[in-house]
Amino acid sequence: MKADFHIHTYYSDGIYSPEKIVDLAVEHGLECVSLTDHDNILSYDVAKAYAKGKGVNLELIQGVEINTIYKGTEVHILGYFMDVKNKDFLSMLKTQQKARIEQTKEILALLNKKEGIKINFEDVKSMVAEGGSIGRPHIAKAITNVGGTANVIEAYNKYINAESPVYVERKTMSPFDVVEVIYDAGGIPVIAHPYDVPTADELIPELVNCGLRGIEAYHRKHSAPYIEHFSTLAEEYGLIVTGGSDFHAPNIMNGQIILGKNFVPEWIYDKLVEEKRRLDLA
Repeated sequence: MKADFHIHTYYSDGIYSPEKIVDLAVEHGLECVSLTDHDNILSYDVAKAYAKGKGVNLELIQGVEINTIYKGTEVHILGYFMDVKNKDFLSMLKTQQKARIEQTKEILALLNKKEGIKINFEDVKSMVAEGGSIGRPHIAKAITNVGGTANVIEAYNKYINAESPVYVERKTMSPFDVVEVIYDAGGIPVIAHPYDVPTADELIPELVNCGLRGIEAYHRKHSAPYIEHFSTLAEEYGLIVTGGSDFHAPNIMNGQIILGKNFVPEWIYDKLVEEKRRLDLA
């Protein structure tokens, strides 16, 4: 099945609505997608209702991408097929959202105090759909909008990094706790784009002990040798392999489902569904 298991909407840092993603997916021949917004799951119901209303033949898998930090490094955990009414899962989302709001407000306060850049929190919040996840991309855009920098890249280089005097690290849950919560909620926890995690080879077996069930080997940042390496790791630890475009916007730097740039083997869908059945029977 032609699919993409890593897509973002404007409920986090993507630019398109869930409805637009459905239209694009159908237009370009995708048969299954998973909307994996950062730290929230609101886009799923919107997309599902829209697809049903249009009568399109597109399967939607419940997904999420949870941002964590481990030893100063971002570690993202994807989740698929969770029971989204699970108490601990909902508590996790609440904790993550609170951390995002606190981080944003602290950075805005420091920008005002140390750099004289005044940004209202509501202006940042308005950049995502109601209830969506605000984050660093939105802060960078807000800085640019008020003239603090010439562009978003400059905002990142100057203010949105650990070396900046106005930057505050987000107080997230650990990747171990996140993996455990997703697993206990009946979901399939997967480490996202491990290319970005320098300690991935050492971290993966530790996460396996907490319930990790997959590695996102197919990703736009992964060259053929990386795909082979992470696929081999998955086999070594009895994990499934997943993949996706990590689509945010239609440009070369951020991946393109619409141009078919990110090849995801069709057998990945079968392995994902098979793993969910296995977990349900365990």
